[in-house]
Amino acid sequence: MNYDEQIEKLFCRFPSYQVVGSRAYKPGLETMLAIDEAMGHPHTSFKTIHVAGTNGKGSVCHMLAASLSQCGLKVGLYSSPHLVDFRERMKVIDSKGCRLISKEAVSSFLDKWNELFDKLNPSFFEITTAMAFCYFAEEQVDYAIIETGLGGRLDSTNIITPELSIITNIGLEHCKYLGNTLEEIAFEKGGIIKKGVPVVIGERHDKT
Repeated sequence: MNYDEQIEKLFCRFPSYQVVGSRAYKPGLETMLAIDEAMGHPHTSFKTIHVAGTNGKGSVCHMLAASLSQCGLKVGLYSSPHLVDFRERMKVIDSKGCRLISKEAVSSFLDKWNELFDKLNPSFFEITTAMAFCYFAEEQVDYAIIETGLGGRLDSTNIITPELSIITNIGLEHCKYLGNTLEEIAFEKGGIIKKGVPVVIGERHDKT
């Protein structure tokens, strides 16, 4: 299959949360850990910064990536959702500028791991997260800025041990999945905090 056919299959076979809502939501790390094991733990080959929060995640991620690239580093950026092109989710930024993952890299990844995905039946976001980790490893980035998809504790991205965790703020969003109070949502987003890893909190609130 060519790139367009691969992407159509991806969206039909594994629809995204933005398209079908709760039917695509798959909390838990078991499947993601199994995928990561099969792929050889690609995320361990580069340093990461993990970003969660109700608002501002994307802006923080893009500013961090731009800043690090200006320091001479090669930076991967994984964010969602995309606006026009699926490949917007995975970028590499360095002294040469910003480039999206190539169509060839997307097709190659989906071809290579097709049988694994049929076996494990991962979510759309689990597939794209694994794709980003493999792409950044192949590109030999120095750092990757990783934006959570939904919440944090059970988010597919939360298999990494970052150099830094960032929580922009806590608000009442996705209450069906994360809880109906600020305290409950803070617990879920705070799940990206790891022992021994520095944390930056963008906004303080008595309840969070």
